[in-house]
Amino acid sequence: MNLRDRINQDVKDAMKAKDNKRRDALRLLTSAFKQIEVDERKELSDDDIIKIIQSQVKRRDDAASQYKEAGREDLMQKELDEIAYYKEYLPAQLSDEELSLALQEIITKVGAATVKDIGKVMGAASKELSGKADGKRINECAKILLS
Repeated sequence: MNLRDRINQDVKDAMKAKDNKRRDALRLLTSAFKQIEVDERKELSDDDIIKIIQSQVKRRDDAASQYKEAGREDLMQKELDEIAYYKEYLPAQLSDEELSLALQEIITKVGAATVKDIGKVMGAASKELSGKADGKRINECAKILLS
């Protein structure tokens, strides 16, 4: 069963369980898939779906922080709940130690020595660690290692 079939099945299960929050969150996700398919006229692979889910998580995270600043705890919690539903479909994230070790290897491989070489490191790291770590985390860790 591919990732999209699993999400569609989870929508059906949420409907049967009358879990409206989960059902609505997953429907938003499937509508994002359909929108990309229509716009780009292509069939989505599991990698494409993971990228879409990651972008949706990032959007929800940004919205949650804005709601928190505005004092809207109810809306912030809704966004955080949706993030939790979406993260179930993402690959396991690297721990800080694993990320640091992976970045050390990449830094050695590309021959980076200073923070000025962060572009080389980020280019290689974003390809190798795609889906396993957030770009922001990769950047922060790389800066620490290169300084």
